[in-house]
Amino acid sequence: MFKRWLRNSTIAMALAFMPLPAFAQDAIKQGGDIVITYKDDIATLDPAIGYDWVNWSMIKSLYSRLMDYTPGTPDLIPSLAETYEVSPDGLTYTFKLRKGVKFTNGREVVASDVKYSIERAVDPKTQGPGAGFFGAIKGFDAVTGGASTTLEGIATPDDSTVIFTLSRPDATFLHVLAINFASVVPKEAVEAAAGDFGKKPVGSGTFVLKEWTVGQRLVFERNPDYFVKDMPHIDKFTVEVGQEPLVALLRLQKGEVDIAGDGIPPAKFVEIKNSPEGADIIVDGAQLHTGYITLNTRVKPFDNVKVRQALNMAINKERITRILNGRATAANQPLPPLMPGYDKSFTGYAFDVEKAKALLAEAGFPDGFETILYSTNTDPQPRIAQAIQQDLAAVGVKAEVRALAQANVIAAGGTEGEAPMIWSGGMAWIADFPDPSNFYGPILGCAGAVQGGWNWSWYCNKDLDARAIAADSMSDPAKATERQAVWGKIFTDIMADAPWIPLTNERRVVAKSPRMGGSGDIYVDPTRVINYDAIFVKD
Repeated sequence: MFKRWLRNSTIAMALAFMPLPAFAQDAIKQGGDIVITYKDDIATLDPAIGYDWVNWSMIKSLYSRLMDYTPGTPDLIPSLAETYEVSPDGLTYTFKLRKGVKFTNGREVVASDVKYSIERAVDPKTQGPGAGFFGAIKGFDAVTGGASTTLEGIATPDDSTVIFTLSRPDATFLHVLAINFASVVPKEAVEAAAGDFGKKPVGSGTFVLKEWTVGQRLVFERNPDYFVKDMPHIDKFTVEVGQEPLVALLRLQKGEVDIAGDGIPPAKFVEIKNSPEGADIIVDGAQLHTGYITLNTRVKPFDNVKVRQALNMAINKERITRILNGRATAANQPLPPLMPGYDKSFTGYAFDVEKAKALLAEAGFPDGFETILYSTNTDPQPRIAQAIQQDLAAVGVKAEVRALAQANVIAAGGTEGEAPMIWSGGMAWIADFPDPSNFYGPILGCAGAVQGGWNWSWYCNKDLDARAIAADSMSDPAKATERQAVWGKIFTDIMADAPWIPLTNERRVVAKSPRMGGSGDIYVDPTRVINYDAIFVKD
């Protein structure tokens, strides 16, 4: 898939596409209400800010973007755009909008809304974590540097035309226009919300938020004016929050819940898998995922590379995969094995307690030190954090575990100097799109090391940033393999600086009721996590 979209994006073209297709049409039924559960409340539904795996799916369904994906796949297709054209040099993208698409406030979506929405995502005042994705658009540095509030590289000659001019070729640009940060929002609704747009969302997606009772539930209803016929398939979904995963699973088995959003607790996985209804309940799929511990390079003693390298040797990753009942493999680099650019020959840091102690002594900490390890509070993450804590204690590092709600961990990570270490489990990193660059910019690049960002190691290597830009500028299809190799070397070179301890590459396991229909791929969707647009009720 990667090579196909790359090839198509580097030649001049003007393509008209059908609306988002529905697969297995004969099996799909329209209508029905479903219930989904999560332990933690939703932090925000603002597409310029929300960036965790729970709200990502909901944001995808509340808003539309110029580009999207065929459900359950990483295959790009136009969405708000009816046609698009890319210049031969890869620097100009021209999009023609579909006619008659409306926001849920009744106003038609026009080209200026696209421009406003992306400029809002880039604006430093928004404090969104996705600004760096748009770095190739001409004028990006002026906006992020505070010299301008508008992007020179976005032109709207009329209400149905958007023209992007890039300062350099970007092999990922069509994917960028499909991520949540490129969601189109109406300026008047953002301003009317007075800083609370994340609780009062207005978009042009498949669903509309009808109710949000904080700490209890969110209710989404189908948008009757959505521009794709017969999408979505369900009429309503209710997200109940505050549900412990084990309780949610029991309710699902009773028929009270349709999707247990936090998955199956590892302690129950084997039992459920071997039960008579196991095959109808479990969806088990591979994903582009890496779970890791961030080491805050701006907090002592993690500003010392030898300390970071030592801790990479201190963690028994195989024990953590056992806690996950074998639903993961040990990781040794930021990229997951299925991602283009993954270096199979790279071995990383071997588990070696004595070498870790020796390196800590060399760094000036022969007796270790005290620190804090943040984790989410949903099982099994606290248990994994305790296993990490025990491994650290074996090399003299005393780590206090702070197991908090996901939103609190995200906030701590995005505040400079607050979180020395974070175990990312339960959030981790699942690719926004199937390209190695996505594992760099937001979580390891300088652009992500900002207030509210997701680079929780606060790692910034200007040389690697320049190499990353050079890699993404390799949009010539003949250089696709070379580009992957360049990215692979960037990630293995990062490991010399050790801002992370990569721990696991985990499979995603979802529990759904037998009445839920659709391919398993839409419950572990590679670009949405759960694809609320495509799921349906069989009876």
